[in-house]
Amino acid sequence: MMPARVLSILCVALAFTGARTVSAQPVIPGSTAFCLYEIPADETGKRRWINLGIVQYVEVTRTELKIAYGAGSFGSGHEARFAVTSMEEALTVLEKMRRVASACR
Repeated sequence: MMPARVLSILCVALAFTGARTVSAQPVIPGSTAFCLYEIPADETGKRRWINLGIVQYVEVTRTELKIAYGAGSFGSGHEARFAVTSMEEALTVLEKMRRVASACR
């Protein structure tokens, strides 16, 4: 009986120690949970960023790049669409998104 009680007290003490240690750790920049990527401004000039951690897919054509993101249940997703002048430009934007996402790991 006594060893079980000592063990439970030790577990509680370690849990409290661990909680303080976690909060004291430095924040490391970059996270897949919050990985911002700036997309072109909308028609009104408003600057926009999307979280690359929640992107479902990207479609590219010679005239448009579409990013589908944030889809949850019941069709709650969003799309960011913007014009491009060529397939090369679309692929350049896609490569930039890959580089940004890689830095967030």
